[in-house]
Amino acid sequence: MQLLSGPSGLEDTSIGRLYQRHWLGLFTTIRQHINSCEDAEDILLDVFLAALESRTLLSMSEQYQEAWLKRVAYNKCMDLHRRTSRHPAFPLEAHVETLYDDECLAPEQAALRQEELEQLQKHLAALSTDQQELLRLRFADDLPCAQIAERMHKSEGAIRTMLSRTLHLLRSIYIEREVSQL
Repeated sequence: MQLLSGPSGLEDTSIGRLYQRHWLGLFTTIRQHINSCEDAEDILLDVFLAALESRTLLSMSEQYQEAWLKRVAYNKCMDLHRRTSRHPAFPLEAHVETLYDDECLAPEQAALRQEELEQLQKHLAALSTDQQELLRLRFADDLPCAQIAERMHKSEGAIRTMLSRTLHLLRSIYIEREVSQL
């Protein structure tokens, strides 16, 4: 813990002597307000950084310097409490198991869905324009065969037959792909 042993090279400066006189008392006070030793060390460092930046601290009496350092330490502790209460941190490891309770949200599943979607788009592109339009009206627009027949200027029976044949064609494309991958 380099921080607690004193700033190297500063022991003979005014700020170094100030640090040597007050770091332990400030650190003890900070630890009474802050649970984490690391956070307390960070606050102590911030206090002495503020001391370095202060233009008036070194011209004060020792009693006022100590009061100034304690007030800065207290304010920095309260700032940390405010930040953590507004933006609480929690260990991600504790919640990683519940993060993807819905397996559909898992990154692997999303990647697989994306790959399947790309394959489907490729297979749909191989169909005729009429077959693509038929599938779009039936499955994307959720229209019944009667309304599709009106839009495509065909009989309802022709639409049903065309839909059946198109779906059969898509199935056979997928079966071929699965067989070729084995």
